Amino acid sequence: MNSTIGIRAYEELPTPKDFDSLIEPTNVPAVFRGCTIGWRAFSHWNPSNGGLDYLQARIGSCMVEAMVSESAPVFYGDLGNHQRVPLPFSSFLSFCKKRMQTERKHQKHAGSSLEDEQFYLAQVPIMNSDRDEQVQLETLREDIQMPPILASKELSSINFWMNNAHARSSTHYDPHHNLLCVVSGRKLVVLWPPAASPTLYPMPIYGEASNHSSVTLENPDYSRYPRAERSMEFAQKAVLEAGDALFIPEGWFHQVDSDDLTIAINFWWRSNVMSCMSEHMDAYYLRRILRRLIDKEMDQLLLKLEMGKTRICASKLPNDGQADFAYGNYGKMLRGMSFKFKEKNTLLDIEPAAVQVLHEVVSLVHNSVSANHDHVGNDKCEKVVTAGMKDDLVAKILWNVEAKTLQHAFLAMARYFPRSLEALVLHVLTPIGAEVLTRKFDEMDQLTIDEDRNKFYEAFYSAFDDQSTAMNSILKGKESFTRQAYKNVLDKFVGVNLEGSKPRIR
Repeated sequence: MNSTIGIRAYEELPTPKDFDSLIEPTNVPAVFRGCTIGWRAFSHWNPSNGGLDYLQARIGSCMVEAMVSESAPVFYGDLGNHQRVPLPFSSFLSFCKKRMQTERKHQKHAGSSLEDEQFYLAQVPIMNSDRDEQVQLETLREDIQMPPILASKELSSINFWMNNAHARSSTHYDPHHNLLCVVSGRKLVVLWPPAASPTLYPMPIYGEASNHSSVTLENPDYSRYPRAERSMEFAQKAVLEAGDALFIPEGWFHQVDSDDLTIAINFWWRSNVMSCMSEHMDAYYLRRILRRLIDKEMDQLLLKLEMGKTRICASKLPNDGQADFAYGNYGKMLRGMSFKFKEKNTLLDIEPAAVQVLHEVVSLVHNSVSANHDHVGNDKCEKVVTAGMKDDLVAKILWNVEAKTLQHAFLAMARYFPRSLEALVLHVLTPIGAEVLTRKFDEMDQLTIDEDRNKFYEAFYSAFDDQSTAMNSILKGKESFTRQAYKNVLDKFVGVNLEGSKPRIR
């Protein structure tokens, strides 16, 4: 990850103008020291200074929903791993007092009563404008102050968080900007930028906990989630003491560890990006985002082949914004197949590098056709797109040779070994080979003028009995490669695996 997205800490709270113009738009977390010190809650809620009695007097009779989980102290966000239990706030405070009176090391016995369970008051509303529901702790709003940096924000909700014993939230992201304010206790927050979500395996987008990671915290299964082994490479940590606040931008995955008897307040509000996005544009932006992620994924797949540097993805639609999956100048390939080599062009006239490439490609084609005479064409392509791609020697040769040298080799191949060129395109070229070939065509196009470019394609396709079939074979292979990248994007960022139990490129 780029160092420019590192978390910054501010010893003084910035002005609302600076927050709005310099911090919030970057979508990078920021720590604000001493943000809640001036609150009445900061001095009155501290459990070690009579805070529990104060809260008992203020809201002891209120009913709250407490999270209970068999996996405690880890609390997972999906409904299958926790339950919410209605509980008088006074009962929860009794458990907190009990915690203070006993040793911190508490051994859990089988068949324990409800009073022995660990409770976590998570997201108990103090104010909520998004949903028409009862606000359970509205009285506590008198003890907190609106942070000045949020003065112009239209808040979605204000929530109360408290745990009677050490608690850890599962890794998740929020669909709103979040200002997490610690009133008492201490929190350790681990954060990941949205780009790191492939290492966290987000739950399927259609699930009820789609904003949570699938990877268990206490015992991650790296055989099932191999990318998760690299997740901490992209993580950043923030320690929040009492009085501190943390800005967590929307979409940033975070995992929160809370010390015993930690109390916090958080403010949620919609980002300007989401507030200004017109609903009728959603489908368009979805396609744009998917296309950009697919392009990046295709580059990453090529890097996995150890082919060296790939092209840089541009943040625009293919073919300068024209229709999706346009193929640039490839339509010129079929125009006028009458160009002929001059008789003086012999293998001796070709540069040595091109001769070497010609020899390697022809040899690989002959060996491949002989070894796979029963498995050629699209069936072979579909198999190779999901497995064994590091062994794709033809694709590696095409990628590592200079475009001009490859052009010369192809011209000689079309002239002297037309059947080998035909076998290469129709039977040997895999989806990744087709992708590499079309990228090389793009490089060649940049190096030649229109007249020479047309002559090259005329000569190249003159080796085929059916030029349309040859071109369609290349484009179909390229589409297979793009389709695999699309499936990978759905798996990494949306949590949807279209391959099932089939092997995938990771």
